[in-house]
Amino acid sequence: MQKREIRRGRPTGSKSYEAEPAKAFGMAVKALRMERGTAQEALGNLAGIERAHMGRIERGEHMPTLALILRIANALECSAALLIAETESSLELVRAGILADGNNSSASE
Repeated sequence: MQKREIRRGRPTGSKSYEAEPAKAFGMAVKALRMERGTAQEALGNLAGIERAHMGRIERGEHMPTLALILRIANALECSAALLIAETESSLELVRAGILADGNNSSASE
């Protein structure tokens, strides 16, 4: 019996995160940022994140690490618990198909 070669890393084409939670987290960050009247670049500076990276987080293209989530919460002057609670609320909407890309997809006015 031949041994299979063990290859390191993710299989080709796989993502390192789940898209729905990433999108919900990004929506929560953006909503809190807008509520506070903070620009994306300013929030990135406060959290020590490049503006482009903050944009990818807000669009749900990247799921940050726990350390980064804590830095974002600190920059938003809220607790990580609040940020996660907002993410859970957004996740319900994303999964229900009510919100997609931060917009209400059921409204066709």
